Amino acid sequence: MAGHYVVRQVERADPAVLTELRGAGVATVHEAAGRIGLLGPSIRARQDGAAVAGSAITVSCQPGDNLMIHAAVEVCRPGDVLVVTTTSPSTDGMFGDLLATSLIAHGVVGLVIDAGVRDIATLREMGFPVWSRAVHAQGTVKASPGSVNVPVVAAGQIVRPGDIIVADDDGVVALPIALGPEVVAAAGKRLDNEAAKREQLAGGVLGVDMYNLRPLLDKLGVQYVDELP
Repeated sequence: MAGHYVVRQVERADPAVLTELRGAGVATVHEAAGRIGLLGPSIRARQDGAAVAGSAITVSCQPGDNLMIHAAVEVCRPGDVLVVTTTSPSTDGMFGDLLATSLIAHGVVGLVIDAGVRDIATLREMGFPVWSRAVHAQGTVKASPGSVNVPVVAAGQIVRPGDIIVADDDGVVALPIALGPEVVAAAGKRLDNEAAKREQLAGGVLGVDMYNLRPLLDKLGVQYVDELP
């Protein structure tokens, strides 16, 4: 695709689906979706306990240049998550408290950026959650063209405009909108299953028995002895 674009119209996920997936959490959503969509661990939560789910507004920037983040704010809607990438690796602090103030005013619930952020203490005080590759005070310019709402790659994972983004302390997962309802159903079953297992484990049942792992240990040649020979 030649040229640079700001795409105004984006399909967004059902808010009820987003609420359910946020409550389920990244680890459960990733498993329920068949272990797809997980961004690499280089993008980390920069606060404790934040959890968001929203529709992706994607941004492709030149490294060291945050012009297109400013351009993206105009197309953001309440409940969106801004997903920012650069055309080559960068850790520059492309986002800070002023841009966060602008995003909050437009109802954006969080930022995922495959680059750096700064003003992190202020961002935490503001309660604006970010997931980033780095925290770095290095500033940026506003000079180079890019695109908004085109497919991007963040931490090895393709993210398309409107994708469901779920992010919490465990990381970030991106899923196509169409998968949302079935992942909600699968996540609910997993949570019920885990609750039952948690009750057994709390009662003292061993994992090797609950998961019937003793035959596997035996097959793999693992021996139980009181002392080493």
